[in-house]
Amino acid sequence: QMQLVESGGGLVQAGGSLRLSCAGSGRPFSTSTLGWFRETPGQERKFVAAINSSARSSRYTDSVRGRFTISRDNAKNTVYLQMNSLKPEDTAIYYCAASAVWSMRSIDYRTWGRGTQVTVSS
Repeated sequence: QMQLVESGGGLVQAGGSLRLSCAGSGRPFSTSTLGWFRETPGQERKFVAAINSSARSSRYTDSVRGRFTISRDNAKNTVYLQMNSLKPEDTAIYYCAASAVWSMRSIDYRTWGRGTQVTVSS
């Protein structure tokens, strides 16, 4: 059974950058679509970015496109989210997740990490 563990969250000023990492163990990391989602209090978990197994395709939600970059290293069983030009509205708990299908819907992701807090101060 795959397990995912996020790291790299923290407190940063608006305009700054953070790089989130998500390390996977167990199969089938290299054949899974990997995604990042975020959640704020009182809100449902929302899609941020996804990357397919070969890393040839990626998708972003409109609010982060051009600022965030998702990447993966299958040799290291790790997926990354580089976040630049951060804004206070990016403040959330960020979760990585794995899916057997190409999807941006949280319902299609069966394996989730525990999340990492990102706080952007103004």
